[in-house]
Amino acid sequence: MELTAFHVTVDAHEVAVTYPDGGAPVVLGPGRHRRVRRQGYVSVGTAWRHLQLAPQEIPTADGAQVKVTAVARVRVTDPVLALGYEEAEQAVYLAIQLALRDEFAQVEVADAPAAPRKDPELAARILARAVEAGREVGYEVASVVVRDVMLPQDLRAASVELLTARTRGLAQLESARAETAALRTLANGAKILEDHPALAKLRMVQAIPMGSSLSLRVDDES
Repeated sequence: MELTAFHVTVDAHEVAVTYPDGGAPVVLGPGRHRRVRRQGYVSVGTAWRHLQLAPQEIPTADGAQVKVTAVARVRVTDPVLALGYEEAEQAVYLAIQLALRDEFAQVEVADAPAAPRKDPELAARILARAVEAGREVGYEVASVVVRDVMLPQDLRAASVELLTARTRGLAQLESARAETAALRTLANGAKILEDHPALAKLRMVQAIPMGSSLSLRVDDES
C-alpha cells in the first residue's frame, strides 16, 4: 500500500481497511483511491501463503513420542474480522496442532509414520478443524498436509537394524538358492555322463586346452 497526500494506492493481493470517524470499517480493494484526511489505513495481505508448523512432539497410543510436521495453505478472506485479533493466524496454527495430537494419540508408534498414507481421512479431519478455526478469525484454509512423521532416535536405529538384518537374510537366502540350483545342475550333468560313457569322453576331449597334444591308446582285447 502506498499513501500520498491525496491518494491511497492498494497493491494486488492486498486490501486496505480504513475506519471512518463513527462509522463501520471500509475495505478498499486493489487500485487507487481518494485519501480522506485524518483517517488511518491498515494494509492486509490477501495472497495465499503457507503456514508451516514447527515440529510437534506428540505422544502415541502406546506412550512413545513421534515428531510431526505439517503445512497449511491459508489466506485472509475477511480482513476486518482478522484485524480484530492480535495474531489471527495463531488460531489456525493451534487448531492444527491440537488436531494432530488427537489423531496420533490413537496410533501406535510403529504405525505412526505410515498413518497419513494408510488413512486418507486423517488429513481431512485435521483440515476440517483448521477450516472451522480459520472461519472464526477471517481466514480460509485450503489444505493441510502432514509432511513428516519421525520416530524417536532409538526406534529409528532399531528400524534400521531390522531392515539391515532382513536385507542380509534375503541376500543369504538368494545365495543359498543359487548354490542349490548350481548343485542340482551339476548332479544332473553327472548323472547324464554316468549313463553315457561316450558322452563323458567327448566332454573330456572338449575340455582339453587349445594346442594340447592328444594320445589315443587302443587296448588289445585279447
